[in-house]
Amino acid sequence: MSAFRMYLRVVSESLQLQEISARLGCEADEATAIGSRRRPQSPPRKHATWIRHVRAPGESRRPEDLEPVVLAWGPEFAAALGRLADSKDADVSLVLVQEITDPEDPQQKGIFLRAALLAWLARAGASLDIDQYVYLD
Repeated sequence: MSAFRMYLRVVSESLQLQEISARLGCEADEATAIGSRRRPQSPPRKHATWIRHVRAPGESRRPEDLEPVVLAWGPEFAAALGRLADSKDADVSLVLVQEITDPEDPQQKGIFLRAALLAWLARAGASLDIDQYVYLD
């Protein structure tokens, strides 16, 4: 299992999922709708969450391996995200999750992001959210 995973997240308090998909020109890999509930007793969600997972072929899934997948989504998709973010109808973020289970494993350490990915994020109006978890005995 890889120490890293990545996904694109769009969150909106005013747009339903089908509106987000229409504006972006593609469907989500995972989503929750405004008004949906985590459990029957949970309060209704006040926002929609639209998620597209970054999936790289092969075993190694360091951030450097995931970057080309995001870049392959293309400048048009980044521009559509940017228009959505600029409209203030949604917040866009690229989420990088790092889980460290072996501090001696060099594959679990460090985060390197190239300028091309940062430029893509800027065009998409996206923030970068890095979640780090350390699991040690």
